[in-house]
Amino acid sequence: MSNLKRFGVSIEEDLLQKFDQLNKTSYDNRSEAIRDLIRNKIIEEEKSKDDADVVGTITLIYDHHKTGLSDKMIQVQHDYHCLFKSNLHLHLNRDYCLEVIVVEGLHSKLKKVSSKLIALKGIKHGKLTVTKIEGVEK
Repeated sequence: MSNLKRFGVSIEEDLLQKFDQLNKTSYDNRSEAIRDLIRNKIIEEEKSKDDADVVGTITLIYDHHKTGLSDKMIQVQHDYHCLFKSNLHLHLNRDYCLEVIVVEGLHSKLKKVSSKLIALKGIKHGKLTVTKIEGVEK
């Protein structure tokens, strides 16, 4: 860890009590909780840039009875093969499946490809979730 810096924070008592209550089972101390909040804010800002290199998942729930849907989903993945890393497929019930696709690449490209998948007829719900890991070189 780099050099630690100490600083004071002024905060209303009731806000501090709520913060402590939220974090009492997750963190050993306030400093670690505050460090995590700061890291999360930085990551949120960095990953939102279109030119950010990010990793994440595309989560899809779809009707597997929809004719041709699986082929269309596979075709999109083949068209953008360099972005796709792994898939997890789960049968939810007789009609619906869950597909979790691990992706990596430029945020702008992942938004584009996830939109193509989510827009396919038969997809009931879809979401792209990304994060950026600072300081990790490929």
